[in-house]
This record gives sequence, structure tokens and C-alpha cells, in this order.
Amino acid sequence: MKFSRLILALGVLLALGACSSKFKTYHGPEVTRVVVYKSARKMHLLHYGEVLESYDIELGFAPQGHKRFEGDGRTPEGRYFIDRRNPNSRFHLSVGISYPNETDVEVARSAGRPPGGDIFIHGKPKPFRKRKGDWTAGCIAVSDRDIEWVYAMVEDGTVIDIYP
Repeated sequence: MKFSRLILALGVLLALGACSSKFKTYHGPEVTRVVVYKSARKMHLLHYGEVLESYDIELGFAPQGHKRFEGDGRTPEGRYFIDRRNPNSRFHLSVGISYPNETDVEVARSAGRPPGGDIFIHGKPKPFRKRKGDWTAGCIAVSDRDIEWVYAMVEDGTVIDIYP
């Protein structure tokens, strides 16, 4: 009798776990700024000066320096804004970063190259979910669990400062 109750309880827990959504609800303080420290591989969500959450990150496959053009594997540096979100991303969920700005376009144009775009904070694709190290084409990657909270907490229009 006890064994059958245990099996039933485990079945209920598994069913509930399968129903969990990747879309979280956040009711805490507003995230007023996102700060990324590339060399430390850290991203912080801030409410003014207070750190609300911190995340380990992975970057572009050539993380040193500011992104200059499409295909260079670098993650941009500077001040940008969260400007869009993709609930159907192939990287679980993603929030867009407003790269390139006018200066980025001009730098790439002077090198005779396109600046690139589609820079996001996102989760990981299935083959990379357990892999560590820098692998993106210039984006900022976090775990799938972490992007669920970033997606819920960070609104479009939020400032993101990306430091070397």
C-alpha cells in the first residue's frame, strides 16, 4: 500500500514538472540596468545601485575587444539597450541588445564590412547545454534556467552596459 502511494506521488510530481513553463513571473524591484563584465564572465541585474541577481556568462568565440563587424566572434562593448525579445528563440529564450549603434555602423563601414546584428542575451542550444567556454557568434549566453529569469525581469528599454 505504501509503495503504491509512493509511485502515485512520484507520478504526480513528474506530471507537474512537465507542465512547468519557461515563462516566469517576476514581482520584485524593477531592473533599471544590466551590467556585463566580459573579463569576469559575469552579468548583474541592478535596481539602481543594488545587485538583484548575478549570472555566469559565456561570450563570443573571440571575446577580446569590441565587436567591429559581422563574423568577428566578438561581443560588443559599450552602452546599449534591451530592445526586443524572442519567445521562440532556438536558444530557449532571448532578449535583444540594440547593437549596432551609429558608431558601430561607421566603424564597420570604414573597414568595408557589415556591422552584424542580432546580438542577444540567450540560453543555450541543445548540443551546448553542458559545454563551458565562449562559443557564441557575439551574444551573451546564460543557462536556460537563468534566461527564464532574465526574460521575466528585464524590460525592453533597459540600459545594458558591457565592459571589457
